[in-house]
Amino acid sequence: ADIVLNSRKVMEYGNTVMLVYDSTDQDDIAFQFGLGCGGKVYIMLQLITTDNDLGLCEVLELLKERQPGVYYQKIGTSQSYVKAVQGTLTHSSEIKLIENEEWLVTNILPEPHLLIVGGGVDAIPVVNIAKQLGWTVTLVDPRISNARREKFPTADFILRKIDENFILHAKKLHIEAVIVMSHSINIDADAIFKIQTLDLKYVGLLGPIHRFDEVLKKAGLTKTSLTTTISSPAGFDIGGQLPESIALSILSECHSFIYGKEKNIFSINKSE
Repeated sequence: ADIVLNSRKVMEYGNTVMLVYDSTDQDDIAFQFGLGCGGKVYIMLQLITTDNDLGLCEVLELLKERQPGVYYQKIGTSQSYVKAVQGTLTHSSEIKLIENEEWLVTNILPEPHLLIVGGGVDAIPVVNIAKQLGWTVTLVDPRISNARREKFPTADFILRKIDENFILHAKKLHIEAVIVMSHSINIDADAIFKIQTLDLKYVGLLGPIHRFDEVLKKAGLTKTSLTTTISSPAGFDIGGQLPESIALSILSECHSFIYGKEKNIFSINKSE
């Protein structure tokens, strides 16, 4: 209700409003209503009009092109602009002083794009959980009986060949992570060999450690020739045997690598 009240002021006068709710302050409205988790919440209200969309169209274009960027919002006015940048960004926002003016600076990152090799029954919860996380998902399986659209209605892309077009698709849409789970030595080996040309943050291979060696041998690769470290067996050891548990364990590990938290968890060299 307090935000709605302040929003009406923003719509009437066009000025940016900064709100602070402190759940540690007994005099604050957040404390009185038992809101929050023992900290402060900062909210900036800005007016969006047909004449000034605050640069959000540019943000949308960056996300469509799967490019990172930085979104600047000037505190105190409705001035905003977006700048595309190169390099790695983190999911964060902070207030910065630029030329003696306060700006809220937010890194813009596209959602992760996950490639799943293998469209069997156990891939269904992997796709479903990834989509619930807001990720883009590409599914590939050359077997006609697998990766059927009726089984994977939420998958963004379903491919039928692990070929050059498959690699072009992965590069164009900036695939960041791959989970190989076809249960076929030949298909897994083909996929592992092909993805060596990609810049990936995570590769997970389903199956026991000895199977990893078989897949590498079939692909004509060695552990030292790999361009991307492969987690095998994929996933954290969280217990459970059901496909949903396995999907959760693999995606948790994948999530930690995409967001740069793997160094705080464990060494990935499971196959040694």
